[in-house]
Amino acid sequence: MQMKSLKDSFIEYCKKNNFEKNHQQLKVIDLFVDFLNPKKKIYNLFIKLKTKKCFYLYGGVGVGKTMILNFVYDFLYIPKQRVHFNEFMINFHNYRHKMKNKDNSIHAFVKNLKKYKLIYLDEFQVTNIVDAMILGKLFETIFNEDIRIILTSNTKIDDLYKEGLQRDQFLPFIFLIKENSIQNELFIEDDYRKSGLKKLDRAFFPINEKNIFNVNKIFREMTKYKKNTKVTLNVKGRDFIIKNFYEGIVRFNFKELCDLNVGAEDYIEVAKCSKFIVIENIPKFNNENSNQQNRFITLIDILYEKKIPLLVSISSSLEHLTSSNNLKHSFKRTVSRLYELTSPEINI
Repeated sequence: MQMKSLKDSFIEYCKKNNFEKNHQQLKVIDLFVDFLNPKKKIYNLFIKLKTKKCFYLYGGVGVGKTMILNFVYDFLYIPKQRVHFNEFMINFHNYRHKMKNKDNSIHAFVKNLKKYKLIYLDEFQVTNIVDAMILGKLFETIFNEDIRIILTSNTKIDDLYKEGLQRDQFLPFIFLIKENSIQNELFIEDDYRKSGLKKLDRAFFPINEKNIFNVNKIFREMTKYKKNTKVTLNVKGRDFIIKNFYEGIVRFNFKELCDLNVGAEDYIEVAKCSKFIVIENIPKFNNENSNQQNRFITLIDILYEKKIPLLVSISSSLEHLTSSNNLKHSFKRTVSRLYELTSPEINI
């Protein structure tokens, strides 16, 4: 019996889940078939041909980039790896740190990836100079090993690391990725994450006595009969302490998560032990607290990846939450994800 094509399977998937069949999304599926193998049937994948090594899908928040490529990824029965880009880079830096007295080269790291034919990196973004300086050699080595890469991003390739420090040294990577990529923008008018989610039962604003009471009331109800323990997470030799841990229900002040010198590694460990998180006193963001905003963006990316529901108290409505100048673009994704993670449709 002949297997269904990727496109037919995607159309069936949309019908089953009551998703609108969108021509822009179907175009992505067609392009992906060409990316996998333009000359062979989709099931005879990864015969060595002189084809593009990267599929780069970008677009605004909530247009379905991750949904489509998750479907494609699950459809393919090949050696593969799916990982959030933040986690991928953390794994890379951890490997080099661990192997510092041995072979900690990029080639040695990529050698461990040769078991995969495809690597899917969700939410690709470049925000720091360390990653910016190393990505060119890392991706060049991956491509040389005939490993293909799927990337989703909110940013087109030419605008990556825009206005970043020493960006001129990052330009060779942009040239490399453009030369090796099928790049496509997914554009859809509506943000699917906001559709039908106007009632934000777990996002309380502004921060006043009434909403503090509401947060406390919900938290008390959720943690009734649960034991409070202090949890200490050890991350790269430093301790990250969770003071309010109720059997997987966790409560933080914004400053505990974003004012300290912490990052993606810490947030990943928090996510591993949490099933519901309360974050209080999220401020408005501006150029003065852009470092805290950058950490907050990373935090929400990780919690969204792990699908951990949130209860938040926030300085203003999500719609009117302000941003620093440099982070306005990526913060749109954060706000969209907050809509979803605080909505009544996302439960424990």
